[in-house]
Amino acid sequence: MEKIILTGDRPTGRLHVGHYVGSLKRRVELQNSGEYDKIFIMIADAQALTDNADNPEKIRQNIIEVALDYLSCGLDPEKCTIFIQSQVPELAELSFFYMNLVTVSRLQRNPTVKTEIQMRNFETSIPVGFFTYPISQASDITAFKATTVPVGEDQLPMIEQAREIVRKFNSVYGETLVEPTALIPENEVCCRLPGTDGKAKMSKSLGNCIYLSDTEEEVRQKIMSMYTDPNHIKVSDPGSVEGNAVFTYLDAFSRPEHFERYLPDYKNLDELKAHYQRGGLGDVKVKRFLNTVMQEELGPIRAKRKELEQHIPEIYEILKKGSEEARKAAAETMAEVKRAMRINYFEDAALIQEQSERFAAKHEK
Repeated sequence: MEKIILTGDRPTGRLHVGHYVGSLKRRVELQNSGEYDKIFIMIADAQALTDNADNPEKIRQNIIEVALDYLSCGLDPEKCTIFIQSQVPELAELSFFYMNLVTVSRLQRNPTVKTEIQMRNFETSIPVGFFTYPISQASDITAFKATTVPVGEDQLPMIEQAREIVRKFNSVYGETLVEPTALIPENEVCCRLPGTDGKAKMSKSLGNCIYLSDTEEEVRQKIMSMYTDPNHIKVSDPGSVEGNAVFTYLDAFSRPEHFERYLPDYKNLDELKAHYQRGGLGDVKVKRFLNTVMQEELGPIRAKRKELEQHIPEIYEILKKGSEEARKAAAETMAEVKRAMRINYFEDAALIQEQSERFAAKHEK
């Protein structure tokens, strides 16, 4: 069996450093590992429309932003297939058939769906498309026969529901679909990078994001105003690193060589944390170090993006070609699904012959 990855993002805004440490950087590593036969990267515009149906222009404008972020981070269209979800209609068709295999009560029990509904204050006014998001995701995964889906821990219930749908389909119609497995980030901090204000999640609406497309000065300003320990008032005060966004970012971005180059008084992050905790280390010094580290990481991405922005028609051509490749793969799976469900009427010569003989026999009587 081929090893195939399916992953992607909703184009509701530019991608930020939370996306980068949580998934983008890992995708590039997986792409370059040579361990996978195919990698599909989806810009999930159809899923984004489930809770943005009244603002399609928002999704339309952000397609190119996400594509630019992908390419500037190192995703290579020669090594992976980058496509737009809505341009592969087979995904919607698969979703329609999978809906018959899932109950409303099962969808209501999905912890991820519950959380997302509460977060968006939908209450009882839940768009049906949003409510059936796990079914749509199962369609996306199985259409490309994905064996591996990189996700954060909060998405595990979605993957489990996709696995349930695969098992149900195969038990009813015969072994057809591939059951996927989740790939969790190795670095735990990548699952919980907070906003610059210390809030649990980065959000465009909260204004607490550092975007991959931010300028050097914008990144610096955001870092220097980051949430730290509110009780660390004077440099001499002991400080806490738990819940301190600056140290969480250092967990995600800093490496031992950064200390050698930029902060040689400390061998590693543990020594820096220990000094902060016992007092005598100011927030400004730590933030300046974080800024240096992050600028080193984001600088090449920023430069690549600036170059790509001069070639927008070529970016759309990459997306078009990728969408065509993705549709071809999904169409093959769709044909197998229809054969398994016995709804491939016009291709079933045996069915046509059987019906011909049945009606011929009727008229011979």
